[in-house]
Amino acid sequence: MSLTDELESHFSATPYTVTDTSEGSLFRIRPNTSANATGDGTSATGSMEDMIAICTIGTILSLMCVIGVTGNVYTLLVMCHYLRSSASMYIYIINLALADLLYLLTIPFIVGTYFIQKWYFGDIGCRILFSLDFLTMHASIFTLTVMSTERYFAVLKPLDTVKRSKSYRKAIAVVIWLVSLLLTLPMLIMIQLVQRDNKSICLPTWSKLSYKVYLTILFGTSIVGPGVIIGYLYIRLAKIYWVSQTASFKQTKRLPNQKVLYLIFTIVLVFWACFLPFWIWQLLFQYYESFPLSPKVMKNINYLTTCLTYSNSCINPFLYTLLTKNYREYLKNRQRSLSSSSGYFQRRNRFQRISGRSLSTSSQHCTETYILAHAPLGNSSA
Repeated sequence: MSLTDELESHFSATPYTVTDTSEGSLFRIRPNTSANATGDGTSATGSMEDMIAICTIGTILSLMCVIGVTGNVYTLLVMCHYLRSSASMYIYIINLALADLLYLLTIPFIVGTYFIQKWYFGDIGCRILFSLDFLTMHASIFTLTVMSTERYFAVLKPLDTVKRSKSYRKAIAVVIWLVSLLLTLPMLIMIQLVQRDNKSICLPTWSKLSYKVYLTILFGTSIVGPGVIIGYLYIRLAKIYWVSQTASFKQTKRLPNQKVLYLIFTIVLVFWACFLPFWIWQLLFQYYESFPLSPKVMKNINYLTTCLTYSNSCINPFLYTLLTKNYREYLKNRQRSLSSSSGYFQRRNRFQRISGRSLSTSSQHCTETYILAHAPLGNSSA
């Protein structure tokens, strides 16, 4: 299933498969017999399987949307209100959270189209939603690349990193969005809503060669380039960290902390695992005409690779914010302040209880003294 097929499966929800055309037109529509045929048991089974697949992918994407949006909104709140002064890369983290948040917010449109089986958002919605999908994915990837570079030079040249101002980082963030927009413009211009057999389909309207070149460029700019940079820099960081920890072990006899190494390799692995399958799957259909796979298997692979790209935006808040040292220190300070506040109120309540008991004891003693002093003499003589 090519990216064109993915466009249709995501945004048209029609029972048709788009294939490459003869020279007379850009695209040719052929009926998908498993979706259109009725009357035999095989078609009914296929329809049931399609419904199960739609419900499954809809549920998974909805969960990803909830988890990812919650994590990125929480990241934005923490970074903007609490860690703004302590985190040197807070601008990049905010940029990453915004890109991931916008990327995840395309999920409701996809899930809605899956279940409604109709495209309600018109040609403008088609262009905006697809462009937003590409724009935010590239912005997220480029931000990850810049953060990796910043971390690397923070270790090699810490003084130079400290000297970099917030204005410098804001300018880098703006450049990230501009480059992402530049790469997305062809999709914004060339995609349009097409009416075929009373069905609305979002399709790119360029030739096969142009589309192939465009996807290849995107693969190089969003996967190969950033992936190689991120992998190289983090492997270098891991090597530097291991050498320093080994030298420290000779003096202190303390074993190196391997959590940092695990986090480094997790970052690299997550990046490649989330994006590489999707793009390889799209490019295979641009360079090879046919595959010995059934339509059902191809559709399931397409669902899986799509979920992987969205899962990266769910994982990023944990890798780049919630597991960092600054955030752990923020939690400790917050817990310390809460415990001190609760301790203050506990001491205050204890003081009030002690004071209350003292007052009640004193009043009881005064009452008893008053009663004894004013007791009738007759009773005492008796």
